[in-house]
Amino acid sequence: MLIQIIQTAVVSLKSNKIRAFLTMLGVIIGVYSVVTLVALGRGVQNYIQDQFDAIGSNLLFVSPGKSDFAGDPASSLTRNRLAEKHINMIKRLNSPSISGVTPYIVTGDNVTYKTKSYYSTVVGVSDNALDIFNYALQEGRNFTSVEQNNSAKVAIIGPLVKKELFLSNSPIDKKIKLGEESYTVIGVFEEKGSNYDDQVIIPSSSAKDTFDIKNYSNIVIKTTSPDEVDLVAKEVQIELLKDLDEDEFSILNSQDILNSIQNILAILTAGLGAIAGISLFVGGIGIMNIMLVSVTERTREIGLRKALGATSVNVAIQFMLEAVTLSVFGGLIGLFLGYLTSLAVQSFVRAEITPIAIILAFLFSVVVGVIFGTYPAVQASKKDPIEALRYE
Repeated sequence: MLIQIIQTAVVSLKSNKIRAFLTMLGVIIGVYSVVTLVALGRGVQNYIQDQFDAIGSNLLFVSPGKSDFAGDPASSLTRNRLAEKHINMIKRLNSPSISGVTPYIVTGDNVTYKTKSYYSTVVGVSDNALDIFNYALQEGRNFTSVEQNNSAKVAIIGPLVKKELFLSNSPIDKKIKLGEESYTVIGVFEEKGSNYDDQVIIPSSSAKDTFDIKNYSNIVIKTTSPDEVDLVAKEVQIELLKDLDEDEFSILNSQDILNSIQNILAILTAGLGAIAGISLFVGGIGIMNIMLVSVTERTREIGLRKALGATSVNVAIQFMLEAVTLSVFGGLIGLFLGYLTSLAVQSFVRAEITPIAIILAFLFSVVVGVIFGTYPAVQASKKDPIEALRYE
């Protein structure tokens, strides 16, 4: 009996292919939107995770003011007092848990070579910064402590800067222009990620001279291991409080920053998924509307089936199965389209459809079919066979 009911439901849907497809369209769009947005949100989270993995998990960022994130992009802040003396205070700790300290100045400027120009992120650091941030040189050399102390106009460029300005030619010993100064390219670092490959790294002392910067954007400290991060943060805080007020600096580790960003992204992803879920609700209303029309159109059919022995339960199950079939097939199509979209954006972000997203999409489809198919099914089952047979 159940097999016959299923066959009848399928035949009924096949007889109105275009209407069935248009009814499914709302569910397709709803599931596709939810799956795609969740996959993209996951991709952005993976991208940020990769960026932090590239610099390591044993870094501390001393930032000006009470900020939640390190990496202040401004060249100076109103209350920014981070200066060379604070670098020296941290170094004087002689902590065995600290493996390196560097000032960090970040700004942006057009880098010019002959007639070519490229807008780049300019980073001013000390001579040990390549080790602190895990940069590897592709060619050339690092600048020395002597060049750092003498504000030498030397630069290490990223692979993207090399590609834009020098194509496949070696940039070593070539002159580039930053601000109003000429810098000699002494090295090129290996690919590290899109957030880093457009950088031009110069001595922090040179950055202060060229761009008239008085204070550091950050002070970055590398610990000997991730387990030492909290201990070093406490030591540095106590030391800096000798010269700075508590609200004049913040100390954050890379994991704190990552967690903060990930939490924000998780909330945004959930919010976008919920907004996209509204289209699923609209799709469900569409299914209910079409099923109610179908019940009216097939009143004589319902009367005939009941006259031949079909029970109200049989009729209800048939219409319920039709609604669920529309919803489930729509959900599967939406899931497949979402999967194709996630593959298409793989070259930009590491988007992924998690197993939980697949399960939820399928369950949503079933639930939408059951919820919005129940009322039409009940209405169909209540039809009186005599009245139904008389219906014109």
